Amino acid sequence: MQTETATRIAVLFADVSGSTQLYESLGDARAVATVGRCLDMARDAAVARGGRLVRSLGDEVMLVFSTALQAAEAALEIQKRMAELANLLGLRLAFHVGFHFGAAIEHHGDVYGDSVNTAARLVALAKAGQILTCAHTIAELPAHSRPQLRHLNAITVKGKQHDLDVVELVWQPTADLTMVGGLPHPQMTGVQLRHGDSTITLDAATQAITLGRDEHNDVVIREKLASRLHARIERRHDKFALVDSSVNGTYVTLEGEREFLLHRQESLLKGRGRISFGRPLGPDASDVVSFVCSDAPMTDPGAS
Repeated sequence: MQTETATRIAVLFADVSGSTQLYESLGDARAVATVGRCLDMARDAAVARGGRLVRSLGDEVMLVFSTALQAAEAALEIQKRMAELANLLGLRLAFHVGFHFGAAIEHHGDVYGDSVNTAARLVALAKAGQILTCAHTIAELPAHSRPQLRHLNAITVKGKQHDLDVVELVWQPTADLTMVGGLPHPQMTGVQLRHGDSTITLDAATQAITLGRDEHNDVVIREKLASRLHARIERRHDKFALVDSSVNGTYVTLEGEREFLLHRQESLLKGRGRISFGRPLGPDASDVVSFVCSDAPMTDPGAS
């Protein structure tokens, strides 16, 4: 018997905002009843548009739909109903809502996969009363059925090669709107690393690389004071950040500036410079990594 089905669906998370304060102001019994009423309302709005409840946990529901349009319409209706309920009860009630249309696997009534992970990331970003999705999901909507939209920042999502262009669905009247695609995208800052005789180029396709003494790192550092997993260089949308996770710290020297120490901290890479592991840059330092960002003259990074 087949128990798993790969498909493309819309996944929507709705999370009650400020539930902790609700318990403090109403008491446990009334707060549980109020949150339950909110979640039932979200479920009913989804079912009315062809969706179904996958699971309910605490103050959050996970809903699925066959199309992006169903999810968009349900999201708008959920927020409108929540506003009416808050006004009726005289309480500060709101939903965070995030949804995404994409690949997923259905297994014994539950749903897993990219669409679920991305929707969960979006609901975590959403503010109270906000509906977030992405440009990819908006493209799945019929042009004549698209709601009012506001283009927000692109975000880097773990496991995804490309950044996610975040879009807000506007359900309250406002004149401050920017349509999707109306804002220019910042230029990607590439980074060229030089380690010994090796050169590594970091670009938009790079999520992260690791540096340290362990042989499984992308850049293996032989310095004795370096940690096994000493540091990472992670893409942050259009830039790259050096993230230290070591015992002895990472020393960074930018061209024209004084050396500084990162210890369980991070810093965006810029210009040209050198990175030393576990000890300051000097005659005793070994396995130094040089870097050049695309916002600096692309000359030999080893000449820094």
